[in-house]
Amino acid sequence: MTATSPSAPDVTHSHATFAGVICGAGAGALWGLVFLAPELVRTFDPLFLTSGRYLFYGLISAAMLAPRWRHFAATVSAGEWLALMKLGFAGNILYYLLLSTAVQSGGVAMTSLVIGFLPVAVTIVGSRDKGAVSLAKLAPSLLLCAAGAVCIGWQTVAAPSQIPASARLTGLLSAIGALVSWTIYAVGNSRWLRRLDHISAHDWNFLTGVVTGAQSLVLVPLAFLIDHAHHDATEWTQLGLVSLSVAFLASIVGNALWNRMSRLLPLTLTGQMILFETLFALIYGFLWEKRLPHVLEAAAFTLVALSVVTCVGAHRSAGSRAQTVDASHPV
Repeated sequence: MTATSPSAPDVTHSHATFAGVICGAGAGALWGLVFLAPELVRTFDPLFLTSGRYLFYGLISAAMLAPRWRHFAATVSAGEWLALMKLGFAGNILYYLLLSTAVQSGGVAMTSLVIGFLPVAVTIVGSRDKGAVSLAKLAPSLLLCAAGAVCIGWQTVAAPSQIPASARLTGLLSAIGALVSWTIYAVGNSRWLRRLDHISAHDWNFLTGVVTGAQSLVLVPLAFLIDHAHHDATEWTQLGLVSLSVAFLASIVGNALWNRMSRLLPLTLTGQMILFETLFALIYGFLWEKRLPHVLEAAAFTLVALSVVTCVGAHRSAGSRAQTVDASHPV
């Protein structure tokens, strides 16, 4: 007997999975930078960083859509604008405000740990979609993910900390809030993208940016009311540069990679790709603290990587039965 070559659908599915994972890793590398941003402008209240980032995001998005604005004004329905407002607030404004507060109050490691549970939350919700890989097949991947998160959490709790208990609690609650906020966004945004046939994923991202930029204007006066500290010209310049960099790298380039990935992978595997954000956030945190990971942290990296590999394997074995859906990250 002669060996038969893989069928065209199987080869296409394998290539799409590989390309999707690469795009997911690239998006995670850029999104991990948002965990460092609050540390770079620690003298400012999180409201300033949130409003600055999304003002730039809105301006860049408006510039990209300007040549076709009349088209979108005529084709985007009132219900879709309302959805954009809700998704922009939950997935961008509220999410990053809570995440920035968590980083400044509890640190990068603790925040990364809590946000690291995003893959579990999204994968569980995604497993209910028609054609999705069952939770039974995803169980090894989810258990490895949870074990990695436990390792990071144990290390964070066991290590001596100079952060007051009240600040750690504030950071923890803020991180949990960010987790809930983004999970709501991811599910809602995914389902909107699936039923849109007249708006591309990239244009939906830019429309979200325009709406979010408009919403961020409300935060500016609130930021000045809450933050009474004096900031010199150097600090304001640093805030502007950090806000612009995060807006472009994370919200524009990172989202573009994520949207490309979302066209190639199902929601259950999309959830696992968020692990790259956690991994890169921790790596950047170690570089910022100028240290190597501890044993438990290294074990967590290994477990999380194995979680992604086993999840990819589960989807590859499912083949063309996996249903491709769209999702977009807020960061």
